[in-house]
Amino acid sequence: MLKDFSEEKLDIMIQAGQSNSAGCGIGDVPEPFEPNGDIWYLNDNFTISLAQEQVVGNSVVANFSLTFADDYIKKGRLENGRKLLILRTAAGGTGFCDKRWGLEDDLFLRMMDMIRTALALNNENRLVAFLWHQGENDASQSVPHDVHYKNLKTLINTVRNTFNCENLPVVAADFVQEWEMKNRQICEPVVKAMKDVCSDIGNAKFLETTNLLSNNQKFGNEDDIHFCREALYQMGHEYYKAFEEIVG
Repeated sequence: MLKDFSEEKLDIMIQAGQSNSAGCGIGDVPEPFEPNGDIWYLNDNFTISLAQEQVVGNSVVANFSLTFADDYIKKGRLENGRKLLILRTAAGGTGFCDKRWGLEDDLFLRMMDMIRTALALNNENRLVAFLWHQGENDASQSVPHDVHYKNLKTLINTVRNTFNCENLPVVAADFVQEWEMKNRQICEPVVKAMKDVCSDIGNAKFLETTNLLSNNQKFGNEDDIHFCREALYQMGHEYYKAFEEIVG
């Protein structure tokens, strides 16, 4: 690390799941996110860097954590003397059924190590939110409701119990509607499982994604499974509203 974070007090936000959590949205937005010294990433290689959008090829690529973080600060959630650290644990094309997010699987174990690393930087660091977006991979494999329900509930409960944060706010969201409507039969069990988990575990919200456009709907590029950049910005705002409803 080029910056010493042992003296920083951090609010830690976990961003987990697959590609729509990692962020694949392209296109212009009216007010692009501006990096600042209050919002940082812990990357999947355990480096810490200033939080900012990525450039992939000729496109700026968004993820929803940035507008969530902006709202978190603008609404006065970040106390003086603290910074916000976003754990970037998501990986595209992954799920439970391909043995990536189960309790003995690589992405889950890496996420847990990232949480431990972030908390160990300073004894006043604290977990504040768990933002999840995933399920397209399991839907594509026709995973039944009860299987996805058990896997997701176990993951969240394990995070909460391991780090003594039983009331950690959890927010999840539906798929891109364009893709879901084309694949309704395989999507319904997984989406219902996510809704049921959020309903049953407490301190959790599930968001609908109506009117959030895909890259394909925005640009006609045949990418119907990923939210466009503008949609991801809006999703971040919606994730924050849900968080605020949970914490009061």
